[in-house]
Amino acid sequence: MMHGLLKFGLLLYLLTCLGQNALGSEIIHGNKAPDDLMLYMVSVQNNASHICGGFLISENFVVTAAHCGDKREPTSVVLGTHNLKKVVNNKMRYGVKSCKHPSYVNFKSGNDIMLLKLSRKATLNKRMQPIQLPGPKMRLKDNQKCRVAGWGLTKTGGKVVVEMQVVEVPIINLKVCKEQWKEIQFNLPDNVICAGGYGTNKGFCQGDSGGPLVCGGKAVGVVSFNMRNNCDYPNVPNIYTDISKHHQWIKEILKKNDC
Repeated sequence: MMHGLLKFGLLLYLLTCLGQNALGSEIIHGNKAPDDLMLYMVSVQNNASHICGGFLISENFVVTAAHCGDKREPTSVVLGTHNLKKVVNNKMRYGVKSCKHPSYVNFKSGNDIMLLKLSRKATLNKRMQPIQLPGPKMRLKDNQKCRVAGWGLTKTGGKVVVEMQVVEVPIINLKVCKEQWKEIQFNLPDNVICAGGYGTNKGFCQGDSGGPLVCGGKAVGVVSFNMRNNCDYPNVPNIYTDISKHHQWIKEILKKNDC
């Protein structure tokens, strides 16, 4: 696992050097997640090395960010633990098939969402449970309190963690969010949600994109990106893919159980 974390650290360094806008996310000013909370959380991995977060939505599928497959294609996911040092391969690790959104080009252009089909059905139990998704007409309120969780950095240039962290973040008005991003010469893609990072010192950082934004017990967003690798909040709002705008695509894949 230490070898995997070292490789993960190198990946973060390369992203810092190459990326103008930082791919999300670990947790800034959060706390260790209780073992009985957020049982849908998933570590998305390549050759047993953590690359992104994700979340279980059925016995057969996990949701993550499409850009998690840009550098290294996911080869497996780990379910059923918040501690990445405590992985029992034959019980917690599942092979995956990637199903990127057909309109995805890069995280800057939107549609930053991907389904991962599990190689076998997830064994649902007291440590592993799916989370509900919103319908196509979901409406979020400004300043509504939501949660985001993951593994990785806890500050800009910080260290990765092996125990999942969670933090509460407020929903930010989309018009305000777009105006803030325009001030740094960036036009946000369509179909996004803004939460955290603006008007608060809480939000996400590098290394665990693909994790869920959870509001009212449903996964409403997928961690996508923040501003230029800078997690010293407050700055511009954090950006999530809006799951409700991809409702039909997800529904079709789940129905045919393939992509």
